[in-house]
Amino acid sequence: MTNELPPAPSESNPGPPPIPPHIARWRWWIHLVLVGAYPIMGLLFRLSSWAGGRGPAMSGNVRGLLMVSGTELVFFALFFAAAWLVSRASREQLLFPWRPGWWVIPLGIGYSIALRLALLVVVGAVIVILTATRAATPEKVQEFVTANRPAVENLVSVSAMRSNPTYFWLMVTFVSFVVAGVREEVWRAGTLAAMRALWPSAFDSRGGQCLAIALIAVVFGLMHLRMGALAAVIAGILGLLLGIIMVLHRSIWPAVIAHGVFDATNLALLPWWIEKVQHLR
Repeated sequence: MTNELPPAPSESNPGPPPIPPHIARWRWWIHLVLVGAYPIMGLLFRLSSWAGGRGPAMSGNVRGLLMVSGTELVFFALFFAAAWLVSRASREQLLFPWRPGWWVIPLGIGYSIALRLALLVVVGAVIVILTATRAATPEKVQEFVTANRPAVENLVSVSAMRSNPTYFWLMVTFVSFVVAGVREEVWRAGTLAAMRALWPSAFDSRGGQCLAIALIAVVFGLMHLRMGALAAVIAGILGLLLGIIMVLHRSIWPAVIAHGVFDATNLALLPWWIEKVQHLR
């Protein structure tokens, strides 16, 4: 009888993934509180500024836009860094690895188109159901949507988007992909990691992660309340779909690209869309 040694890991046979060290539950609780406190504080700040009538949340000029964006990123970085220093979550737990290779960018662009189509399908289905059950006429639905359209003026200066090229390009690049895309998807992944660690029986499976993403999407929708109830619902649906993309690929990056492209196209079309809505009124 001979004792054979197991084959050494190689590029084609990388071996089993390393087992992450055990992290005490209290560390994950602090992680969850810190990551969860960030959107709550942001929501309270936005609601207070909305009530105070301070103008668009992202300011109406380039200097203000850069200051607001920088402040958002710094505060988020502080909260997230504090959470990570306590939990020491791994890159895998936070879904940070770049997957699936060079497909990330084309997948993200494709998903952004799919997100838009999915939202149209959901809205269309709701309209059909309301009309079929005679809960509302098509005219009433159109009046409701027009009256409750997302109040984008509370977020961004439409006049600056029309007249200031620097403001416009900062919004469709830096704000869309970094301030929104990276920051919000990192927040989503950090929250999901804590929920999986604290309640593995409920949230560690693929279905459980989707359930966690659905709960996180509710908070994500509430973060957009300043733009109105309809915008909050749309943001919640968008957050759910982006989270599913993240879970599907075990990486934040396809969702980051999809989020950034979605926001960038919306903002690029914003001046034209506002003009059309005003014309319909």
